Amino acid sequence: MSIYERVHFIRGLENTWIDIKKNPVQLTQLIEILTEMNLASVRHYAEAGCDGLFLLDDWGLQDRLMISPESFRKIWKPAYEKIFQAAHQANMHTFLHSCGYIIDILDDLIEIGLDVIQMDQQQNMGLQLLGERFGGRITFFNPVDIQTVMVNGSLDNIRNYCHEMKHHLSRDNGGFIPRWYSDPKGAGHRPDAVQAMCDEFIKIGGKPG
Repeated sequence: MSIYERVHFIRGLENTWIDIKKNPVQLTQLIEILTEMNLASVRHYAEAGCDGLFLLDDWGLQDRLMISPESFRKIWKPAYEKIFQAAHQANMHTFLHSCGYIIDILDDLIEIGLDVIQMDQQQNMGLQLLGERFGGRITFFNPVDIQTVMVNGSLDNIRNYCHEMKHHLSRDNGGFIPRWYSDPKGAGHRPDAVQAMCDEFIKIGGKPG
């Protein structure tokens, strides 16, 4: 369930970036095909009684988007809007996994109907900034930062970061749902680090941020 990653799986990442400038008509046609596939999936999932639609598109590098925000808004944003609207019309929540630095398009995604953002990194954007700009406008579905704190932090660092996430990201009108990374071993997360994170999130529970 994606439209950006599917494009570069088909065209290759470099070709996708070149297409934005040299072949925008053909690129848009491909995105339209993928959008229709997603809309068909929405209908099938709705018929099956699903509660949400989960898309996976990594848009960020460590410190910026892979493409310009203007290109995102012109080419991809209308496609996401169609998919999100269809999901909402089917009484489904919308989820997007997107890693990297994605602040430059998060306002756009919220505007067109994204309900939940699942980002495995936050340190490269900053918890305080994420909370100040987007807290209460979207729900965050995140583990402790998988590239920094979970790899290099002590158990106390990890526990403290859990509290920082709750403090900055949880709001009445949005929310924060903790999770763990689906491949902790592959990401270099020690078992005791994963356990400390899970135990601390359970301990925090629904306490006010």
